[in-house]
Amino acid sequence: MKTFKLESIPSQKGKVAIVTGANIGLGYETALALAKKEITVILACRSLAKAQKAMHKMIKEVPDADLEIILIDLNSLKSVRDFAEEFGEKYSRLDFLIANAGIMMPPFQKTKDGFESQFGVNFLAHFLLVNRLFPILKNTVGSRVVMLSSLAHKNARINFSNLNAEKNYSNWKVYGQSKLACLIFAYELQRRIDDKGLKLKSLAAHPGFSSTNLGHLLPNIGAKLFSPFASLIGQNAKAGALPTLKAALDPTVKGGEYFGPSGFKEIKGAPKVVNSSSRSHDLLVASKLWTAAEEMTGEKFNV
Repeated sequence: MKTFKLESIPSQKGKVAIVTGANIGLGYETALALAKKEITVILACRSLAKAQKAMHKMIKEVPDADLEIILIDLNSLKSVRDFAEEFGEKYSRLDFLIANAGIMMPPFQKTKDGFESQFGVNFLAHFLLVNRLFPILKNTVGSRVVMLSSLAHKNARINFSNLNAEKNYSNWKVYGQSKLACLIFAYELQRRIDDKGLKLKSLAAHPGFSSTNLGHLLPNIGAKLFSPFASLIGQNAKAGALPTLKAALDPTVKGGEYFGPSGFKEIKGAPKVVNSSSRSHDLLVASKLWTAAEEMTGEKFNV
């Protein structure tokens, strides 16, 4: 198997990408790499000031980068709908939708729509975003959706009786559940794409153990322990973004594949196809999750 090399990917000029959470960490590195391939990159961020700072930094490295900021707050389904509407007014194609943004193990809190924040931001908001943008995606030949999962999915399960974590809340379990949901959705979306004979790909990726901004959401003592530990045994955000970039750009990938680091326990290393938990392949759970997501977002998702 050939090692994925970004430098071997030719210019993708004329193509359009959306990267959620593009102002920092994995999202920033993903957006920067796409910009280097002459892709028009939409920085889908919550904070205008942070997005502008990131964009200026990218332009210093890639002076001719084609970048645009469209604000989105994944904490609000209305904001997701507004983003999709604005994008649709400006663009008629979407080649890469990178569902990167996420939160990790905050104290219990709810989104503006009343959902537990990790399930709401990491999964439900991206489910709705893909749904709203799907007409453009399926009309763009060769388009790809990339959902960000995590090693944390491996010990997780979808607790349908407690999706909003109101009965009890374990920040780690709920984080794992949200990332398992993202992975299940990626697989189920590909199955439905195949059933309809559509020419696009749904994929998933995880960054291994990456030293990113997510650790700041841990309690103070946890954050102090997390950062040096991640730096010691894990990899930086630039390396952590490679599985996502392989999923998006590698011409050899197949729909429904899942990418992560190739090293010991998938902690770090060059990106490759990796396996996921048996629960992530459960067809009944996938169907039930899809229906639950439709009900929670208030919109049917007909592929």
